[in-house]
Amino acid sequence: MTIVAETRRRRRKTIAEDGPDPVDVYVGHRLRQRRTLLGMSQEKLAQAFGVSFQQVQKYERGANRISASRLHLLTQILDVPITYFFDGLPAPSADSVMEEEGNGSDRMASRETLELVRAYYRIPSTSVRKRLVDLARALGREEGVTEH
Repeated sequence: MTIVAETRRRRRKTIAEDGPDPVDVYVGHRLRQRRTLLGMSQEKLAQAFGVSFQQVQKYERGANRISASRLHLLTQILDVPITYFFDGLPAPSADSVMEEEGNGSDRMASRETLELVRAYYRIPSTSVRKRLVDLARALGREEGVTEH
């Protein structure tokens, strides 16, 4: 049997039965990460995007797939290249995306990290930012410092 015939014989995947596609989850994760980094609410993004904030929530969870034309519009709203949404996506197996999402290994995606980065870049003085980085490194080396 050919690959095409085998593909046609397989059951069509559905979100209800199979859950969201890992690539859609990853793209949604990157959308949420960028929106949060910009300090933009779901409501504000929804208004600029022409959808409801509930739709933004679905996109961010990967429950709804973002079409190519809508993704292109998001690149303009969020001021990122289209590749931003796929940077770091494991290839060829997207199953590892779900594993990374579930174990919290992507610290850059946490709300706390994104808020810290936003606040850091609001500091106008480069010398103050450098001292802040030095302080963070020193605190990270201290004994007894635990993560939450």
